[in-house]
Amino acid sequence: MNDDEDGLEGVVAARTVLSEVDGAAGRLVIRGHQLDEIARHWRYEDAVALLFEGFFDTLPSVVGLRAALGRARREAFERLPPNDDAALRKLPPIEAVRALLARLPDGDDLATALRLVAAPAVYTAAVMRWRLGVQALAPDETLPQAADMLRMLHGRAPTKAQVAALDTYLVTVCDHGLNASTFAARVVASTGAGLASAVLAGMSALKGLLHGGAPGPVLDALDAIGTAANARAWLEGAVASGQRLMGFGHRIYRVRDPRADALKGALRRLAAEGNADTVQAARFELAEAAERAALDILREKKPDRALETNVEFYTALLLEALGFGRESFTCVFAAGRVSGWVAHAREQVKKGRLIRPQSVYVGPAPEEAEAALAH
Repeated sequence: MNDDEDGLEGVVAARTVLSEVDGAAGRLVIRGHQLDEIARHWRYEDAVALLFEGFFDTLPSVVGLRAALGRARREAFERLPPNDDAALRKLPPIEAVRALLARLPDGDDLATALRLVAAPAVYTAAVMRWRLGVQALAPDETLPQAADMLRMLHGRAPTKAQVAALDTYLVTVCDHGLNASTFAARVVASTGAGLASAVLAGMSALKGLLHGGAPGPVLDALDAIGTAANARAWLEGAVASGQRLMGFGHRIYRVRDPRADALKGALRRLAAEGNADTVQAARFELAEAAERAALDILREKKPDRALETNVEFYTALLLEALGFGRESFTCVFAAGRVSGWVAHAREQVKKGRLIRPQSVYVGPAPEEAEAALAH
């Protein structure tokens, strides 16, 4: 067994109607729709409706789904703990949101699914406001999810451009093949544990630096680089010292991650609508210089590896421009990906098959172990 087999490289673990990731062509298809077709124009509710289709006995129209998600946000908010829950408020945001999700009832019906899709938006905004020392804001059931998430975070109505940018992000990350968190959700769902249990498994996997924990360090690197003129020298030093350049390279894609272009486009449109101040404009200029330098250096230093810009690079810049603190980025990722986790969990349950792969034992034989004890 080689390292690829240890990581299940090339192993087919599920047949799904939900999404296809074509790493060679740099293409992402979500239920028959290419990413570049839906990322710019769809609201998150459109993506949820598409992902959930066929997995529940009844599913409302997109308009009905938007209203149902509004009610689900209110239900999630009503389950927030009292203001004196100091231990919860001291947790890192991703752990606090996970703990809050764990308070939701388990189940397999549409009401459970919608509550789970609604809750990360509510809890992310609440946790970030708590960290500022202010109270969480109740949802506005009449708003679409992206608009309400921004309103609950900042305490004011977002602009249309800001809502469109967040919708682009949530749609772009809603599903992405059998990634680590989605696989974790499907494994738990296959046991019959329930949708909330599956979502918590996905959230726990997403926390890792090699999965959803990567966007924050992109900004840390940009902070360290400082200016566009310093980009190449800093990045060359990082590569020479063996550091991993966050925001570059992907386990599947051998060309540029299509999600990076979708988010870069959203960031450009946000700036064009007058929502980017001078500081953000300078940040974008620095990021583009760093991206160019990083790609040049990686092609020079690691010509045998396909290391292109991935989704985390422009995720970091877009979410920063929308006012999310970098410590909340994984929570916002979860707010988008949760719809995919739920859809995959329902798909797995409908198949009715427990996921139970085999392992190959490479430890000592009993005789060897006994001999070692004798000595």
